[in-house]
Amino acid sequence: MDIGNLLLSFLMQLLFTIGILWLFGFLISLCSKAFYSNFGDWGFIACFVTGAVGTPVHELSHALFCLIFGHRIEEIKLFQFDEESGSLGYVLHSYNRKNPYHLIGCFFIGIAPILIITALLYLIAWPLVPDMFFGIISQVSSIDVHSGFYGVFASFWEIIKLIFSFAGNYRWWILMFIGVFLCLHMNLSLEDIKSALSGAGILVGLLFIADLVLAIIGKDTLAVFTNAVLSVGTYLAAFLILALIIALVAVIFSLIIRLVFRK
Repeated sequence: MDIGNLLLSFLMQLLFTIGILWLFGFLISLCSKAFYSNFGDWGFIACFVTGAVGTPVHELSHALFCLIFGHRIEEIKLFQFDEESGSLGYVLHSYNRKNPYHLIGCFFIGIAPILIITALLYLIAWPLVPDMFFGIISQVSSIDVHSGFYGVFASFWEIIKLIFSFAGNYRWWILMFIGVFLCLHMNLSLEDIKSALSGAGILVGLLFIADLVLAIIGKDTLAVFTNAVLSVGTYLAAFLILALIIALVAVIFSLIIRLVFRK
């Protein structure tokens, strides 16, 4: 068994799954903070307005994955005005800490808003800008992880150009407007991150055990599994590009508002 190949495969799998989720989550979180910061003293009001739409979706995402992974929902607040704590909503849930399935669920419950809101954006884009929707799907399906980093990033760049090519369509701007209310609230709270981390440990452990078993079976078997994981992670990153673009558009808009009011 090639230990070096095993460790490299394992690290690549983590990079293209948890790493990609962390990267996009971090970038969108920065955009969200910049957006509200540009409104200055009115930042909380802006957060409250966008949160009226985004927060219920955020919390329902957590609740959905609680149900999928068998967690008991103790209390749920889809939207509230709590200026002191800064919390706009929450989901309190309980689970069996000795149940591996429940523990793995903590990871997916924590990152649920990223997954659900991304999926929701495409459900909205489908009827609004169908050519863009099917174009992205086609571009994503053509991505080949064997083409290397350059080939993958070239495909990402094509997706970015494709998205902006529809900016002359008023429906594209409707998608941007709706998307802002969602994307600015797909970033994870500290509690979400803690929940995800509590489940990430066992998920990473199970992934390493799977790699170890596959490496013992054969190098080619591990390579097939690694390529499958890398493909899933690459597709996820490609789909997340739309959410990141919407968040960036929101920041540019807020910056324009800030400059206008300064004058």
